[in-house]
Amino acid sequence: MLKVLFLCTGNSCRSQMAEGWARSLKGDSIEAYSAGVQTHGMNPNAVAVMAEAGVDIHSQHSKHVDDLSGVEFDYVVTVCDNAAESCPVFRGAARVVHQPFDDPPRLAREAASEAEGLEHYRRVRDEIRNYVATLPGALTGGDHGD
Repeated sequence: MLKVLFLCTGNSCRSQMAEGWARSLKGDSIEAYSAGVQTHGMNPNAVAVMAEAGVDIHSQHSKHVDDLSGVEFDYVVTVCDNAAESCPVFRGAARVVHQPFDDPPRLAREAASEAEGLEHYRRVRDEIRNYVATLPGALTGGDHGD
């Protein structure tokens, strides 16, 4: 199984959703992890919209990338520009792939209502699901987005 780390700034939303989708959709081929270059705690809206889609991430927790220093990853997928810019060097032969997604918390702050804000979370959740559904093929061949 491929060991894949989804890396974001705070490991509170996008990387957590990606880990959840990878465990749900690709548990037979991917050992999924998520972490951040900082830790911001779990975003409750991310947990809620993933639950709407039938994926339970409430038991996941925000981790700093250093917490996973003992794991040799095959791939590190940076899901935001900040994580790509501050991505640490990983042991072994980890290949870094940049696949950015919009930041739902930032977009929700600009929304006119809570309901409108949740739509940003749902859209990004679905975009991440669509990306994860292409794995591991999108990592191991063809266009890597990097």
